[in-house]
This record gives sequence, C-alpha cells and structure tokens, in this order.
Amino acid sequence: MALERLLPTSHKIDDLVMYIWRVSNLDYQPNNKRLVGVLGNLRSSNSMLGQLTGAGRAACWIIFDIYMENAMDGRHLGGISAIEIIKEMSKTAQAINEASWQETFKALWISALRLVQRAREPLEGPIPHLDTRLCMLLALIPLAIAAILKEETDACGAEGNKSLPRRLGLVSSLQDLVQYSGLLVPPSSLVNVANAAASKAAIFRANCKVVGGNPSMIGQSDSSTKAVGNMLHLIVEACISRNLIDTTAYLWPGYVVLPGHSKDTSLPQESPWVNFMQGAPLSDPLKNALIATPASSVAELDKLYHIALNGSEQEKSAAAKIVCGASLVRGWNIQEHVVRMVVKLLSPPLPSDSSLQGSMSHYLSQKSTLNAILLGVSYVDAVHIFSLYGMVPDVAAALMPLCEAFGSMPPPSNHRSTIVDETSVYSVFSCAFLCLLRLWKFYKPPQEYCLAGRGGSVRLELTLDYLVLMHNSRIEFPNSSATSTNSGSSTGSFDEVPTQPIYIDSFPKLRAWYIQNQACIASTLSGLGNTNPVHQVANKILSMICRKMTKSGVVSGNLSSASSSSVSGSSLSTSDDSYQRPTLPAWEFLEAVPYVLEAVLTACYHGRISSRDMTTSLRDLVDFLPASLAAIVSYFSAEITRGIWKAVPMNGTEWPSPGAALHSIEDEVKEILASAGVQIHSCYPRGVPPMLPLPMAALVSLTITFKLDRSLDYIHGIIGQALENCAGGSSWPSMPIIGALWTQKVRRWHDFIVLSCIRSPFGRDKDAVAQLIQSCFSSFLRSSPSSGSDITASRGVGALMGESITGHQGLHFPMAPGFIYLRTCRTFHDTYFVSEMILRQVIDCSHKLANGWSSNGPPHLKSGRPPLSGAASMASQVAMLGAGLLCVAGGPLLVQVLYEETLPTLLLSAQEQMLEDPGPVASTLQGYAMANMLFFCGSLLWGSEKTSPIMKLSFLSRRPRVVGTHMDFIAGVLDGHILLGCDPGTWKAYVSCFVFLVVKFVPTWLRDIKLDTLKKIAVGLRSWHEHDLALSLLERGGPKTISAVVETLLQ
Repeated sequence: MALERLLPTSHKIDDLVMYIWRVSNLDYQPNNKRLVGVLGNLRSSNSMLGQLTGAGRAACWIIFDIYMENAMDGRHLGGISAIEIIKEMSKTAQAINEASWQETFKALWISALRLVQRAREPLEGPIPHLDTRLCMLLALIPLAIAAILKEETDACGAEGNKSLPRRLGLVSSLQDLVQYSGLLVPPSSLVNVANAAASKAAIFRANCKVVGGNPSMIGQSDSSTKAVGNMLHLIVEACISRNLIDTTAYLWPGYVVLPGHSKDTSLPQESPWVNFMQGAPLSDPLKNALIATPASSVAELDKLYHIALNGSEQEKSAAAKIVCGASLVRGWNIQEHVVRMVVKLLSPPLPSDSSLQGSMSHYLSQKSTLNAILLGVSYVDAVHIFSLYGMVPDVAAALMPLCEAFGSMPPPSNHRSTIVDETSVYSVFSCAFLCLLRLWKFYKPPQEYCLAGRGGSVRLELTLDYLVLMHNSRIEFPNSSATSTNSGSSTGSFDEVPTQPIYIDSFPKLRAWYIQNQACIASTLSGLGNTNPVHQVANKILSMICRKMTKSGVVSGNLSSASSSSVSGSSLSTSDDSYQRPTLPAWEFLEAVPYVLEAVLTACYHGRISSRDMTTSLRDLVDFLPASLAAIVSYFSAEITRGIWKAVPMNGTEWPSPGAALHSIEDEVKEILASAGVQIHSCYPRGVPPMLPLPMAALVSLTITFKLDRSLDYIHGIIGQALENCAGGSSWPSMPIIGALWTQKVRRWHDFIVLSCIRSPFGRDKDAVAQLIQSCFSSFLRSSPSSGSDITASRGVGALMGESITGHQGLHFPMAPGFIYLRTCRTFHDTYFVSEMILRQVIDCSHKLANGWSSNGPPHLKSGRPPLSGAASMASQVAMLGAGLLCVAGGPLLVQVLYEETLPTLLLSAQEQMLEDPGPVASTLQGYAMANMLFFCGSLLWGSEKTSPIMKLSFLSRRPRVVGTHMDFIAGVLDGHILLGCDPGTWKAYVSCFVFLVVKFVPTWLRDIKLDTLKKIAVGLRSWHEHDLALSLLERGGPKTISAVVETLLQ
C-alpha cells in the first residue's frame, strides 16, 4: 500500500545523514516539509533509530512504570482489572514502539521488579504493603501475559503452541533477566521463599542428570538439595504454575546457583496443606498454620471451599479465616482463584424457600462465616488486591444483599456495644456496610462526579450505580470478567461467573439510605423531610449517647420542632440504660443519625455541651452501631466543605493539641518537597495557635479514640480516607494538624503520616503543582550515570520514579518527583491547568532539545553535532511521559479535554504565547512532540485495536466523538475556515505526524471519521506534497472512502 512508501529503507539513511549535514551549515535554511518527513520516518523505524541515536530505549516504556506505581495507591480503587489494562497497554506499547515481544515482556518484568525494589522496606501504616507489589509482579503480569499468549494461540491453533513468536519472546525475556542481579535481590521477607523455589529447580536438575536428561522420567526428589534463590525463581514459578512455560526452565544456563555446600542435614518444613489434604481435622494449630501459609493448588482451595459451605459451624468459620489469610494476599500462583472464592463465599446460595423470612433465617445461620470473611476482606492489602483484580463491582454486588438483610434485623434487647469479640446482627451489618462504602467515595459532594466548567475537576469517580452497571455488564459479556483468563491451570468449583444481574431498586432499604446520603451531602439538613418517626428515633439515640454527660439540659429534647437546630431539653436519666438503648434495625437507626449529629454539633457550637462530651457521645454512637461512622463522615465532610462553622483552637484544653509535632511535620514536608524541586510556604507561623473548623476538630478527635486493632480495619479503612478528603475539602490547611495528632497517637506511623501530608499543598497551590510537573520533566531528561543502550539504563526513569521510598533511617532523600506526582495528582483541583502545564512542558522540552541540537558542536563540523534523530527520539519519549502523567491525573475525561480544548486552543493561540521565535527546527520538533503526546494519550486509553467489552464500556464509547471532533478541527484549519496563531512549521509538523501515527498504528480510528473530514485533510496533505500520506489516510477510512481513493489515484 501507499504507507509502505513512507517507511524508511536502508538507502534512505544516506539521504537522512546528508540532510542533517546540510542543516548543520549556517547558511542553510531547513525545509519544514522535508524535516517533517524525516521525523516521521525516524518515528517508524526502530532499527534506524538505534543506529543513529546510540541512546537507551528504556524511556519508551516509561508508561509501564507510571501505571504500576500509580496502581499501588490504595486510596484509589478501580473497577477494571489490572490484568485487562496491562494486556491492552502492552499490546499498544509493543505496536507503537515497533518492538519485539521479547522486548515488551522484558520491559514489563523490569518495571515490575523496579516496583518491588522501590518498597522492599515498606512503610508501616494503613496502606498497601509489599504483598500488593508482589501481586503485580508474580500474579497480575503473568496473567496479563497469559491473555496475550492466548490470543495468539486462538488465532494460530493449538499446533506449534511452543514455537509461536509471543511465547518464544516470553521465554527469551525471562532468560534475559538473569543479568539484572541488582533488581533480582529478594526483600528479606521473601528470601526463604526464593531459596525454596531455587532448591526446587536444583532438585529437578539433579534428578534430570540421574535419569539421563529426560525430564519425563524424573521420580522422587531429593529434598536435601539446596540453592540460592532470587526474584527470577519466583517469576519462573509463577509462569510455570500458569502453563506459560514448562519445567525445562530449570535447565537454563545460570538459573540454578548452588551455595558453598550443596547438602544440608536440615530438611525443609512440610507444608501444613499436606496434612489438610490428608484429612487432618481443622484444629487450632492447623488452622493457624494454614492461615499463615498460602495454598499451592486449586485442589486445596476446592476442599477448603467445600468445608466453608458444608462443614460444621466451627469448621465454616475456620475455613473463612484461612481463605482470607496468606492464600489471599500471598498466594500469587493461585490468587485469581482465591479472590473469586472469597466473593463466592460472600454470596451464600439461598435455600429453595425464597421468602423474605427464609432468606433472613439463612443469612443468620451463616452469620459467623460471613463475619469472618468480612473481617478478612477489610484488611487494607486485601481490599487493594480485589481492586487490582477488577473485582470491586462483584464485591459490591455480593455485599448489597448482606447489607439489606442484616440491616433489616433488630439486635437483641440486651445489645450494648458492637466493638467486642462477639458476632451480632449489628457487627455483621456494620462490617458489610462499611466494606461496601470503601469501594467508592460515598462522602464526595455530587458535583465531584460531574464534568465541571473551566477551572474545575474532571475526574471520573466510581459510584454505586456505576459499580452495579459494571457488574451487570460482566454477566452480559462473561469472557471479559477480570479473572476469567484461562492460562491453562485447572479451575475450581467456585470459578463460575455470576448469572443474575442486580439493581439498586431490588434493595429498598439500601436505596433509601443512598438517596438520603446524597441529599444530606448536597444540602443542609433543614432541606430534608421532617417525619416524626425519624425524630423519635433520633431522640432515643440522643438519650443513649448523652447518658454520661455531667451537664443537665443539654441536648435531648423534642426533635419534631420546627427546626432541629434549636434543640433543647431536660436533664437526662441514667438509671435505666436498657430503656435508653433503641433496639431497632440498623437501617432505621441510620436514618436518624444525621439529625443526631446536627443536634450534637449545634449544641457544642453554642456551648451547651463540651467538646469532650461531644467526642464521647460520638464514640458511644460508633460503639453501639459502627455503621454510624458512614453518616458521621458524610455529614461532617459536607459541613466542612460548606465552610459555615467557626474554627476552634487546638490548644489541648477543649480540643487535643498537635504540640511541637505540627512544626516538625511541616518542616519534614517542606524538606521532602524541596528535594523534589518544589518550594512551599509555611502554613502555621510559630507562636500562632493551630485551629480547625469545628466539624473537622470533632471528626479528628473521634478518630484518635479508636484502638489500632486488626479487627477494626473495617473502621480504619473509612476514617483514614475521610480525614484526608475532609482536609482537602476545607479552605483551612488542616492536614498537618491531623498528621501531628495521629503521629502523637501512633509514633511508628510517622513516615506514612508525613508522606500523606505532602498531598496537602497541591490541593490549593497551583504554583506547587507547576513546580512538581516541571521537576518531573527535568528529572526525566537528566541522564543517569549508567546510561547506555540497555533497557534498564533508563534515561532519567530512576530519577523520575525513584529507586527506593524508604531508607535505613526513614524516608529516602531526595524524594523522586514522579513518585510524589503519582501520590498527589488526585488532589489537583484544577485538572485543566494540569493538562495545559503538561502540554507546555512537552513543548518546552522539545524546544530545548532542538536548541541543544542546533548549538552543540562546531557549526561546520559534521562529527561535532549529534544527529537530529536523537533529539526527535527524546522528544517522543518526553511526549510519552506527558501522556502518562496526564492520563493518571485526569483519566479519560482529561484526555477528552486535551483533544477537544487544550491542544486546539494552544494551536490557535498567538505565537508569542507559546515560545518566541522558536526557529524552523524547534518549531517542527514542537509540532512533532505535540502530535506524539496527543496520539500516545489516545492510544494508551483506547488501545490500538479491538478491546474487551469491559474496556469498551469504560473508555471506548467516547473515542469516535473525541477523535472525530479533533479531526474536524484539523480539517477546518486546512480548509481555511479556522485561522491559526501558531508557527506554520509547528502546524505542518503536528498535522503530518499525527495523521502518520494514526494511519500507521490505529487505522481503525479512521472508520469513525466523517468522509468530508477525511477528504479535506487529504487535500491539505496533498497541498504540502504529502501525496502518499493523503492516499494512505483515505485507504484506511473504510468503504465510504473508496470513491475518494479512486479519484486520488486518477489525479
């Protein structure tokens, strides 16, 4: 086709070198059109690029590092499986880099190894730890590769399966990893596991020699053989367990490294799962051993699942605790089966009696098992692992009927507190309900979900409605399920996909709370309906939580008055506690909680109760029904955002004081940001007492009363993010005070708290955001001392992302700007500003690269000047960085803004608003970089070919409109209907390069473009003498362009 004539061949290298030599003369004026062709050709040929640049290509894969590190942010849960995203991203990156599958898979492994090494000494705190990073390396990437290989196998058939290019590329990529000893050093917690994997290979190798090199004849193993292991051995085991490679990998040269003595008299400890499979009863010692040891096969999970469904009450509870233990967080070789098993156990099959009473009795009979599973999945690593597997919609669907059922049952009349070691209706409901709320930002104001106007947020947050929609779509497209990838391993009886859709309307109690919560966030409480039954319940709750107050006549009274804000009443009786405790179903209790909160907060504001009494009453409320914490967070978050409450002094008298810890944390935050190139001002001058808005002070005072107990993870999972969100929603700089108070409570969380506080300045300071973005680009362009042609000798990737988060004495300095960006980008309020800043940095970097090329070396000496292809290559890499940073900051909506607003506005701007007098080379390189960034953003988001229905549901539905709008803009300029303000050379380079990239790598995009638009662009390209590109554009426009192609050929 015509496109092949655009691609460089070997004889064009001479033309390119001659052209570069001619440009090096001072008197020579470059032809922008010819330069565009050179840059386009450079972009399309790896071999030519490698010959001319001599630079490493690791930066071409920077998107892998960005995505993986961004996925480790436990504050953000996604609805799409990382397996699906990595698969599509790998295929796209392989296509646009024109790389081999060996290079692509190798880049994946290297990025994941960097991810693990970056936190080999993880911070202590309520954040995802090393297990989650290992999940990425040892489970998600193998599963994504399995999906890529399966596509090739399905296309080519089963014959010759082992000799297919992708599978051979995987084997070669694994063999290449041997040379990266620095990245393969296992964290201390994995040394024994890695040694065991290496010893397994050593045993295989020794036995293979005994039987004459025939692996099929290997019998019993000699378990006394030892070897030294590293991360490669764990990676290989993960691939073998999924049938991606076979055990001949044990025979690779250099794979087995024996220690000084190959024999050891001490035998390895037998796995407790062996005893379990042999029928040993689930005694406490065996149960504890199984909780701490991950299962190794699906058969073990099958037996455990059978016990969880059909065993005795004690066995069911034990099986639930076991499956939520090490098998869930560290069972990497079977993890995809474990997560599905847990979700299946959260949805116990209902009996044939489908009546409401029958369902209630059934749930009550499963109360202990469900409570054990709910506590297990509340662990921070577990929640994040479900998110990485894309199981959030399925977990939500499993929790909704539990919440509906247990929230409709009243507690026993003697119920006093839920936060004790007993299983009750309230405890199961609270755990299920708070787990459900952790899956989306239930406390965010409704406007956060919308596409805001200029200067507002464009983030797409999960909502309960969207989670339900995604769950139902997986029933319609079962093969797109997050963990449905069949890598050749056996499947368990718990791996079936859900068959029945769910709807919020099917859960009337949950739906009523959902609507009330949205109304409470959107408007003040007086806007809600004043129904007497709710007020009567609120009075009972007030009587209960205020029973310990020493003052009389403080709060309790008649809430049915005209305004619930003017509550007053008589003294409280404490003689009959049981009378004061309402024994109501949880849904009825929750409905009244907002009125209770408004009454208590108003009374404290007017001085009718002390701050200590208010904190005590709120804690009593949460102790009685922990689910009340949801209403507390929503109500206080909304009141803080409204900004109508006075600030109170945190002086240690009425409210807790942060003391000297405040200035210490502020100094550390400033030091960390300064090390990353960001300078900020102090928010709290010394000598001025720190203050917080009243609702914020009340919320933080409540949170520091909770014990740090693993059984309370479902509570801590809510309050941690709620505090950060409230601090971000307030105009008052609150996060350092909150951090100082929590540092005093939990000193070992100091580093985690400081790292959390670095987000605070970026929510209100655009200058700090601009400095951070600029620092990301400057660090990326900085050459590392070990730079070379190797894929790990990344040109600035180490400086951008950092090699370690922590050191021997706390946080590692200097802190990498890319890591800070990924942890703070969701706090950037004005994402439009972020889009413009990133695009301008890409343009500025390309300008500097062009100037560096123009000024480097004697003007008349050919060998003194680096080739232009080097500058073009780096401009392309900078564009990839810009695309990655933009996508993680705003997602699909911000990419839409880039296509439809940001870039067209910049092209229409007057030239002096960009860069003054860029010169012909710089202007062309700027257009080239802009085209690459726009293309990379779209291709990373929408893929280079047909994708799964889940991805289509999430992202692809916008592509035709977004790309079509931008192509209409290009056609309008070429047709003369829109006047440009940028340099003509920049415009020509931009259009030519963007069209070239779309034609070559994503021609399917062109089928959605209007025929008239394609024809106008083709005419414009022909006017620049780009006849081949114009023809290629029309050829790929689909059947509608056939006549236009014929007309072009006849001309």
